[in-house]
Amino acid sequence: MMATPIEDLLDAAGSKFSLVVLASKRARQINAYFGQLGGGLGASIPPQVTSVAHKPLTIAFEEIGAGKIVKGDPAKVAAAEAEAAAAAAAAEADMLAAAEAASADKTDKTDKS
Repeated sequence: MMATPIEDLLDAAGSKFSLVVLASKRARQINAYFGQLGGGLGASIPPQVTSVAHKPLTIAFEEIGAGKIVKGDPAKVAAAEAEAAAAAAAAEADMLAAAEAASADKTDKTDKS
């Protein structure tokens, strides 16, 4: 028995179809996470809520009810992920440039001495 009322889940997802698709995708991700637990580090995201449920679909419904999983437009999500990746790459490049500049300054100081 789910603790989250279906009305709350429908409000979060928008429609029954969206709720089913969102919950099934997340349940597959949770199932993959539980499947790879003994195998070391994996790419699966662990459950985002503390739950006593043993079924991935119930855990997915609890996450949707808690607001941890939200419906998004795939194009917007892909664009946001690409933007975040570009920002991370730019930040890494800036850190690398700063480290190279610091080592160059250190080398110049030792050459002058």
